Amino acid sequence: MTVFGEEQPTEPGTDVLASAERLSALREAGLSAASDEGMERFARPVASLLGVPVALVSLVEADRQVFPGMVGLAEPWATGRQTPLSHSLCQHVVASGSPLVLPDARLDELTCASLAIEDLGVVAYAGMPLTDDHGRVLGSLCAIDHRPRAWSQRELTDLADLAAACSGELRLRIMSGHAWQAQADAERASAAAEAARQAAERSDGQAQASAAQASVALQRAELMLRAAEDLADTAGLAEVRRRVRDLVSGDLKPVYVGLVLSDGQELRRVPDPEVTHIPEAHSPAFPLDSPFPSAAAVRTGEMIVISNRSGLGARFGQATVREFDVAGFQSAVCVPLPGTRGTLGALALGWATPHQVDVTERAVLTAIAGYTALAVERAIHLDDRITVGRQLQRAMLTDLPAVPGLEIAASYIPAAAGELVGGDWYDAYPLPGGRRAGPAGSAGPLAITVGDITGHDMNAATVMGQVRSMLRQADLHDDLGPAEAVTAVEKACEGLSLEATGTLVHAHLRPAGAAAWQLTWTNAGHPPPLLGRLGGETEQLGGHDVLLWPGLPHMRRTDWQRLLAPGDTLLLYTDGLVDHRTHGIDPAISRAAALLSATPATQPLPDLLAQLIDTATGDTSDDIVLLAVRIPHTRHA
Repeated sequence: MTVFGEEQPTEPGTDVLASAERLSALREAGLSAASDEGMERFARPVASLLGVPVALVSLVEADRQVFPGMVGLAEPWATGRQTPLSHSLCQHVVASGSPLVLPDARLDELTCASLAIEDLGVVAYAGMPLTDDHGRVLGSLCAIDHRPRAWSQRELTDLADLAAACSGELRLRIMSGHAWQAQADAERASAAAEAARQAAERSDGQAQASAAQASVALQRAELMLRAAEDLADTAGLAEVRRRVRDLVSGDLKPVYVGLVLSDGQELRRVPDPEVTHIPEAHSPAFPLDSPFPSAAAVRTGEMIVISNRSGLGARFGQATVREFDVAGFQSAVCVPLPGTRGTLGALALGWATPHQVDVTERAVLTAIAGYTALAVERAIHLDDRITVGRQLQRAMLTDLPAVPGLEIAASYIPAAAGELVGGDWYDAYPLPGGRRAGPAGSAGPLAITVGDITGHDMNAATVMGQVRSMLRQADLHDDLGPAEAVTAVEKACEGLSLEATGTLVHAHLRPAGAAAWQLTWTNAGHPPPLLGRLGGETEQLGGHDVLLWPGLPHMRRTDWQRLLAPGDTLLLYTDGLVDHRTHGIDPAISRAAALLSATPATQPLPDLLAQLIDTATGDTSDDIVLLAVRIPHTRHA
């Protein structure tokens, strides 16, 4: 048995499989023996990237395994989407907590008797653990082959990366399962608000003090209700920080609202994305064992209340006195943020005047800190998920080949905001000589592509990877022109029921003698390539056909051609460069063309791409991909 990580035990740990905490986490994830689109989005790239007939997101329950994500499983298992543990190799991943990699399950002592071999056709198996926030293994993301297979390190690394992203998705599902508590709190807060409102109405004719008390109770209840609602759908730490500031500032009227999060033995302030605050600039980070009130709140897990500056130095040290002086604070409150695995940090509030915190306000701040902690945990998981997704997308991008007689450069800039990644990509690879080869001894032909699969999520990125692979297949093995290759990809997508929607420009460059190159391209609804000529003129290569869209009638795609001379520069790009919501796409393309016209043919291509991004960027909510090819003045030997 080959293990990717550490040695496996020889028997599955039934106590691990039956763990009440692990089974509770599975229930909170809300997944079972039914298709889930989020989990399908992880099974599909496993099948595509590793080239296996079967890929599964397998969650192992006490007496069965279920497949919310599945590719290629045969009947009757495909319909039922579950098997008993007698047919499960994934149970060994759960029991050991480590990856399991088998070139041939029939030859391994641990698995040779499994009914999965005969009934499911499992021969080669590679499974990576899927874990919750506490490190409990809930199941496995696995690749299965029906014949023996030596798994490469690259394949196992890709599978591990996808498993990390899938684990992040499971953790978000589990946290959503916790949302019932926040909903219950919100309902209680709403009931309290209504009771306070009724009390305020009944206070008509009562003492003024009673009316004021009812009004304050109403405000506090409404604040708790807004906290439950506003912090339930945040999508990143910066947004959590902004919403907490907006939420608390209006009702409690502090001059400062901040978040301090634990980072090992250090506490770091989360900077406000919109406002510069003195505490965040003066002391952005400090040790957990420092005397600061926020550090004390994190260490003890208790609310720290400083109603005025009396005895401040004796209680918290002169460093705290200096912080109060710099920030202009007279009073402060620091509330610990209770996370599922310990205290996450603290919510810090400061006032410029003495401020008394009564019992009602303590309860409100404690509730807000609880909602904030849930939002922070979700934001951290989402940020990690975005990081993994972007790393996966970058891994799919191409190392540019070195081609004699051509200069090539590319750039990928992820969106400034948004979940995970998008479907933007570039590609460049040598073509076989074939029937369209150039003169003997000349530089070989080259294929280049820039495309944009619809969507801004993991599904878009994985569909992009599949389309890119199929396009390469058509070019490298079928010796097709650009239009024929794109048509072949469309037919393959239709046969595989792959919802590949988007746009692209696909081109071939072939030596044409006298240092010139023949450009042949096809355009599937994509923004027009720009061709900068040596003399300063820039042409928009405007011919195009319909975009990629499943269900559209098949139409013959067109190849267009231009002869490129020394000094010419070809620019392909995605719409993130030019699609501006207020100014329109055409003026933005014209600005990019003008910049290309003004660029000397001697300027390095990476500098040109950086300048384009700096001066012509359109919608920063979208990814940007640029690919430039230039024929230099003097052809390389």
